[in-house]
Amino acid sequence: MTALRIALYQPDIAGNTGTILRLAACLGLSVDIIEPAGFDISDRNLKRAGMDYLATVALTRHVTWQHFDAWRRDAGRRLVLASTKAALPYTSFDFRPDDILLFGRESAGVPDHVHDMAEARVLIPMVDGQRSINVAMSAAMISGEALRQTGFR
Repeated sequence: MTALRIALYQPDIAGNTGTILRLAACLGLSVDIIEPAGFDISDRNLKRAGMDYLATVALTRHVTWQHFDAWRRDAGRRLVLASTKAALPYTSFDFRPDDILLFGRESAGVPDHVHDMAEARVLIPMVDGQRSINVAMSAAMISGEALRQTGFR
């Protein structure tokens, strides 16, 4: 198990969250879900996407952004936000083994106050004219790079 974590800010789509939970289980990452989610966390679509991997993922639910932020500050964790508004490509960023990789809502990203609280913001470069990459794919790409840099075990 690595100290690297994935945090999902008020996720909208159960299938994407289930896919990210499965990814995390396979890579030994912990996941934080910052509520409220746009679906019931016990939703069958979440279970379908996560399959039997849900039983093996280290999942923490935070009832509000404020609860999550207080927890991560107390833990001394750096928050790295994936954002289409960032300027630095994720492949040019120096990840730390105990970073928290934050991904926003599929429908709206994160609000400005959350964006401003992140210690770092990274971008997945895309061709012109495209809005964003699916959040589960983004989580896989950025987590993979962070693990590559910090020594995936």
